[in-house]
Amino acid sequence: MWRPRQNFGLEQKAIRAQFTSIVPLGRMGKPDEIGKAAVFLGSDDASFIAGVELFVDGGAAQV
Repeated sequence: MWRPRQNFGLEQKAIRAQFTSIVPLGRMGKPDEIGKAAVFLGSDDASFIAGVELFVDGGAAQV
C-alpha cells in the first residue's frame, strides 16, 4: 500500500515504478481496498472462513 511519506530517499516516481513492477496488477494498493477486505472478514459473509491468510497485495504473494 502506498503512503505519501514513504520514500526511502528516492523519487516518488522511481519508488512507484519499482514496487509496481513486481505486483501482477501493476499498481499500488489503496487504503480502502485493504479496509474492504478487513470489513468482509468481520462480516456475516465470511462466517464460514477460518484459518486462512487473505493476501490483499495485488497478487505480489503469488510471484
